[in-house]
Amino acid sequence: MSPWFLWGTVQAHAVLVDPSAEAGSYYKGAVRIGHGCEGAATTGIRIAFPAGFEGTKPQPKSGWNVSAKKAALAQPYVSHGKTITEDVVELEWKANTKEAALPDGSFDEFAFMTQLPEKTGAVWLRVLQTCEKGQNDWAEIPAAGTSTKGMKMPAALLSIKAVGSSNASVANANVTISDSWVRPTVAGQKATGAFMKITAKENSKLLSVSSPVAGVAEVHEMKMEKDVMKMAAIPSLDLPAGKPVELKPGSYHIMLMDLKSPLEKGAKLPMTMKFQDAKGGKFQVDLLLDANMPTASGQASGSAPHHHH
Repeated sequence: MSPWFLWGTVQAHAVLVDPSAEAGSYYKGAVRIGHGCEGAATTGIRIAFPAGFEGTKPQPKSGWNVSAKKAALAQPYVSHGKTITEDVVELEWKANTKEAALPDGSFDEFAFMTQLPEKTGAVWLRVLQTCEKGQNDWAEIPAAGTSTKGMKMPAALLSIKAVGSSNASVANANVTISDSWVRPTVAGQKATGAFMKITAKENSKLLSVSSPVAGVAEVHEMKMEKDVMKMAAIPSLDLPAGKPVELKPGSYHIMLMDLKSPLEKGAKLPMTMKFQDAKGGKFQVDLLLDANMPTASGQASGSAPHHHH
């Protein structure tokens, strides 16, 4: 059997494009469908979400109708001050026309956004693929462990990993980020600031920041001009080699605007930071900031660590 054929069979299962994520994080997932049902085109995909996945939303797909099924929760939870007693347990995509169906010889991805459980370990997403003829029910789960060897129809595996221990830094090969926090907001407040210490091993630049919970995220500078304190976005922030650059109130900071929801004290804000090193190479660091005011030591109380391997 050729290696190419083996690769093809592995890829043929319904799998998650990004099969691991941090506990409690906002996760953009996508199930990849690699073939039809014994030659027949795919006309429907239904994904079942295990308990603990919160606020799941589908990404629309052109030519497909998307629906969400909710069910009562065994354990209600509080989100943005409201008690949630029912939540999405299934998402379903259905091709609107024969032309919109996914041909057997093509692949596609069906994407969603969700907040993952705090509990670490393996979780399985059952995927029902319906076709013009027949169906593939990707629902087999191993009795123990995560190996799907020998299974014809394994469910899609997601490994939920621990977030690092308290107040540790997020370290990339070139950049270390520590003492990160974001200012909590009140209802109706659409903007806030994020703060941290960034140390680069070699001369680098912070190019951009983004967060799924903010419509706009920019690096801002506060400076006095003719006795007036002015705030303005800057195109990039220089990070001299070995010198900590502090983003703090009244100085450089990250401005998050057009917030999608309030940031209550204790909430976690996901952020992606893009950098460029001295050679022009680009890299990014993903972190989770605590919505918390810093204690006297300058660190947010209970600030979460973020490790990048």
